Amino acid sequence: MKLLNDWRIIILLCLTLGLAPFFPEPHIVGKVKWLVGGGHGMTVKDYFDVLLHGFPFVLLVRLIIIKNQKVRS
Repeated sequence: MKLLNDWRIIILLCLTLGLAPFFPEPHIVGKVKWLVGGGHGMTVKDYFDVLLHGFPFVLLVRLIIIKNQKVRS
């Protein structure tokens, strides 16, 4: 559990797995644009790709919420 609450690991995951490949644009950005545009033509592989590249950002939001709740308590 300590691994999931380490800022350094989560930031590293966001910058590597979350944004890879970097050129011409981060992969997750292209997939989110595709989803916002309706997701026409997306296959199961594409949805899995969104989950894979988006998971580090879910962990980051989770960590921010946890740390914010600790500050308020």
